[in-house]
Amino acid sequence: MTFGSIPLDQFTDTFSTTTELSSVALGGRIVAVSDEFFAEAFHLLLVEPAPSMKGQFGPNGALYNGWETRRHNQDHDWCIIQLGIAGTAVGFDIDTSNFNGNEAPEASVEALYAADGDPHQKDTRWKEILPRTPLGPNSRHLFSIAQTERINYIKLNMYPDGGIARFRVYGHVTPVYPSDRSFDLAHVSAGGRVEFVSDQHFGVGSNLILPGRGKNMGDGWETKRTRVKGHKDWVIIKLGAAGNLEHVEIDTAHFKGNFPESCELHALCSDHEIDWKAQQDEELEWILILPRTKLGPHRQHYFQLENVEDRKFTHVRVTIYPDGGLKRVRITGRRTDTSTAMIEPSGGAMNAKLSAVPEESDSQRTELIHAAMIPVLPLTPEAFGPFGQVLQAYGDHNAAPKGTRITLANDGTASKFHKLSLLSSSYPADAGATAGISIYRCKPLEEIAADGSVNLTALERHPYTKQAFIPMGCGPGEGLSATADKYLVVVAKNGEDDRPDLGTVRAFMATTAQGVVYDTAVWHQPMTVLGKSLDLACVETQIGDGSGLDCEIVRVEGIRLQVE
Repeated sequence: MTFGSIPLDQFTDTFSTTTELSSVALGGRIVAVSDEFFAEAFHLLLVEPAPSMKGQFGPNGALYNGWETRRHNQDHDWCIIQLGIAGTAVGFDIDTSNFNGNEAPEASVEALYAADGDPHQKDTRWKEILPRTPLGPNSRHLFSIAQTERINYIKLNMYPDGGIARFRVYGHVTPVYPSDRSFDLAHVSAGGRVEFVSDQHFGVGSNLILPGRGKNMGDGWETKRTRVKGHKDWVIIKLGAAGNLEHVEIDTAHFKGNFPESCELHALCSDHEIDWKAQQDEELEWILILPRTKLGPHRQHYFQLENVEDRKFTHVRVTIYPDGGLKRVRITGRRTDTSTAMIEPSGGAMNAKLSAVPEESDSQRTELIHAAMIPVLPLTPEAFGPFGQVLQAYGDHNAAPKGTRITLANDGTASKFHKLSLLSSSYPADAGATAGISIYRCKPLEEIAADGSVNLTALERHPYTKQAFIPMGCGPGEGLSATADKYLVVVAKNGEDDRPDLGTVRAFMATTAQGVVYDTAVWHQPMTVLGKSLDLACVETQIGDGSGLDCEIVRVEGIRLQVE
């Protein structure tokens, strides 16, 4: 087996485009170990560097953050590790930090692929991929090897005994793609990888595509503070497969006082490897897929992407302003074929059809080309911001939108979130409009297709007033079911022809712990609930005489909402 020792200062050049296949963050685990008398082997896979525990002792002796076995082994000690994700290995980091005088003098590595359960120490399928190699005390040892076949188990051997602090297996993921449905194209298990980061002072960019939501700020991406006006940071993600993109999740979990003010996304399609340090940005055909959008603290944000209809992309650049931290980025789309040729847009929501109520003449309608499918995303204040406000409380006050005033109320038994939305109206002075609270008892949506989609049939707006809807629960004897704690919120901006711009349709799924406020004259779908009937209080100003001053409605054809 061909191998070589890599100087530490060449780590980035050698392993920057690889994935740490063994990481506990990916699900790496210890399967079996010959001995761990002084320090347990699980430490080998931890993400953070090994800290010194000098001067600390336990019942068996000095404490070490690593794997340490008894003295005087007659042969060698070993540890079997299941990789967090199957792939091909290209190198290792065998780290003996803090072990000085008790380090493992030598080590070797074996590997195999097993789909039929955990292998044992003497399994005949083990194949040596790093021969017995000397190690030194208190230092990292980087090795490159010829790329292996697909593997999912590693056996680390040390001769004859001693301690190793960390063991990292670097390689390339064998992608796993769901069949014929949308999935996270950037996810590490799909073969996604972070190829360039402008700054990663506090947290590395590769964390963005890991599974789960992590445990603290340390396992996200965080840049240093900037004092320069107009500063921005960015990360470039290569998707695991070329795809048609749909929507994105930007997660700021655990980032409460240091989340970015806003972000934007660009994408491109390239059929070759790109040297990001040498590449001039103006030479690349980046397409804006998410305009600069505000972010909030400690939560998942969901945004529908723009300019992506029938286009194929291989890379996404996430830009944050001016700096801060993100936990995860999920880029949902559908895998395409291997061709990199761009497919020109051929329609979308802008080609759906509008008609007024009552219907206008055919000459005044837009021709229907084909149906556009709009994803229904979880309702968040930031994504809904262009259309109105979200009314909800926050168990963690630091997760509330920036600027929210929160005080104790009810003799200290409640938290008051002040003026999440202001009431306003602009009716003519002689219209006789008055403010009030009404109740809507909404029947559940019944016409859901087998593919989990429904038609968007109408949009309405209130030209002179905001309108708030606040869930109250079900009617008498109608307990909530598993699907009855949510309702649909569909909105659109006004077009140049003073009718809905169907290219701006956005759909959200709200929980009954959330209310919504539509800004004045914002087009929206009539209230639509799922599961069982739901009562909603409506706060609005109106005349109440059925005139167009209160409400305008248009019929819509050619748009479907993906609710399930």
